[in-house]
Amino acid sequence: MAVADRRPETRHRPHIRLMRAEPVTESPAARYVWALARLALGFVFIWAFVDKLFGLGHETTSKQAWIHGGHPTMGFLKFSAAGPFKGFYHNIAGSGWADWLFMLGLAGIGAALILGIGIRVAAAAGAVMLVMMWSVVLPPENNVFMDDHLIYALLIIGLALVSAGDTLGFGRWWSKTGLVQRFPILK
Repeated sequence: MAVADRRPETRHRPHIRLMRAEPVTESPAARYVWALARLALGFVFIWAFVDKLFGLGHETTSKQAWIHGGHPTMGFLKFSAAGPFKGFYHNIAGSGWADWLFMLGLAGIGAALILGIGIRVAAAAGAVMLVMMWSVVLPPENNVFMDDHLIYALLIIGLALVSAGDTLGFGRWWSKTGLVQRFPILK
């Protein structure tokens, strides 16, 4: 007696039209999540700028405010620096050029993220700033090497890669301007 073939019958099916699925990163829900992450990180930068500029009392007292002659880089670089770069950061703490670069960086990166324009430049500058801030306190307090500065650096790079400024921002409009058409790095 022959063993019955147990393979399922193959039937000819009418033509089935396959729909191409939209990549998850391009779905409306994902685009809004990226946009909200962009706005949240932009607020982190803008808040740091405003607090150090006016001394709102959260991290910077009114007496330490930049508009009252304080040095935005002094406290963190002078009193928190540890590890292999301690000497370097102590030397630049409170210097005029470091204060200006830091404050312009906070304001520019924050504004770019909130507006959704210039995200590529903001991502590069922000990643450099965040990695430098991470390197001030090596090793980090709660982990062997990871802290929020590195996570924010990865996030800001991700925001640029997914064009997060196009949703809830002016990214689409900005990318069509003549300036950005001529210099795409400014997107």
